[in-house]
Amino acid sequence: MRPIKKYIAKGQSGNAEEQSPEAIKQRVLAEPKVQNFIAQHQDQLNDSIINKSLPTLYGYYLSQHKKDPVTRGYYPDLIMNKNAISLKFVPEDSKLIHDREIYIKRHLRLINLPDGLHDVRLSQIELTPERAEVMTRIQQFLSRYAKDVHQKGLYLSGNFGIGKTYILAGLANQVAAMDKYVVFLHVPTFIAGLSSHFSDNSVQDEVQKIANADFLILDDIGAESLSQWSRDEVLAVILQARMDNVLPTFFSSNFAMSDLADHFKETKNSIDPVKAARLMERIKSLATEVVISGPNRRHQ
Repeated sequence: MRPIKKYIAKGQSGNAEEQSPEAIKQRVLAEPKVQNFIAQHQDQLNDSIINKSLPTLYGYYLSQHKKDPVTRGYYPDLIMNKNAISLKFVPEDSKLIHDREIYIKRHLRLINLPDGLHDVRLSQIELTPERAEVMTRIQQFLSRYAKDVHQKGLYLSGNFGIGKTYILAGLANQVAAMDKYVVFLHVPTFIAGLSSHFSDNSVQDEVQKIANADFLILDDIGAESLSQWSRDEVLAVILQARMDNVLPTFFSSNFAMSDLADHFKETKNSIDPVKAARLMERIKSLATEVVISGPNRRHQ
């Protein structure tokens, strides 16, 4: 009985009889979960193994009656080894969920978009008749993507406030949970902020990181104000790399694809329909258009 004496913390309350090794042993063995474990493994246990394992059983007993901050998020579990009982701590469901959320956030980079989009899940998205096609297409994409990452994306077009960004946020988090690095980029704000990278010459590094992401979503394309440089040396470069490497790329826009070329051909200093047409060919190669309708939810 000497090992259990060492295990018992000094200064416990109660009289000596209540804290004697034999009394503690009886309390430990009377614990319902300990009794259940012994009953389940009675063919593997004997008095010698139980006595040898008393420190472990006592630790388990204490864990049932007093939570230890060190093991927060875990629950204790007894396991049967060859000649002894061991104690392991297993993550609780709440911890598993928490850890999973952190994992997803680390795999999804939001650029110029609200942090709250990290919390959107496809299962939360309201299924309306107007969204039936896009949600079906997304599920079909995910099914194919799980088998082969080289898949064509979708171009979600429709009016303001119908939930295009929200739907794509659910998709982004779903793909991030598949151990893929996802970039979700608000195009107008990103283009407007490119000058901030000039001072440290980091534009090309940023462009390459975006271009080479496992999965890219370009949100609100068509609302940006383009220069020849931002169109031809940034947006076109990203799209060309995505097309060359067959990397999944999704878009949202208030423009239908058929109207987007007019936006691309006119920059601050020139009109160039040829380069606009080339840009559109890349987008059409990367994505299939799905039109979404419905009420403006921002005003509800």
